[in-house]
Amino acid sequence: IDTLKTRNSTSSLALQFLILTATRTGEVIGGSWEEIDTQAGIWVIPANRMKAKREHRVPLSTQALSLLDRLPARKGWLFPSIRHGKHISNMATLKFMRDLGYGTKGSRGPYVPHGFRSTFRDWCAEQTDFPRELAEPASAHVLQNKVEAAYQRSDLLEKRRPLMQAWANYCYGESMP
Repeated sequence: IDTLKTRNSTSSLALQFLILTATRTGEVIGGSWEEIDTQAGIWVIPANRMKAKREHRVPLSTQALSLLDRLPARKGWLFPSIRHGKHISNMATLKFMRDLGYGTKGSRGPYVPHGFRSTFRDWCAEQTDFPRELAEPASAHVLQNKVEAAYQRSDLLEKRRPLMQAWANYCYGESMP
């Protein structure tokens, strides 16, 4: 994130938000201010914008909230396009990474925006003591076990707050709480 923090473009800010929230590109670029509650520190992505077609609540880290404070508008799209009334393209974050030398043929590595979700999941499993039961809903994954899914009705939002804050601290090179 160090390289991204030095850039103030909409694409850079969108990529940072994607990383901090462990969400998909489409969810980030289609994000609007009406989905954000800065007081509660939560982003509620409606079901119609989610792959699993279920509402997803994302606890926002202090770094994610600080990033939102840097955005110019407080209405409409979080990451607006220069075209009036539209959000940035689904290719904007990928192009930004390619311009930095990343991508399938990149000189700095084959990294793409969606890969940060996998990085988040690997970090949870390999570098923390947070249980899988928190990592999976943080990634908006649907439980495949039908019995387990029937009993797990909560999205564990409050338990996921420390996880997302630890992830943001890790991304920013800060010690974990």
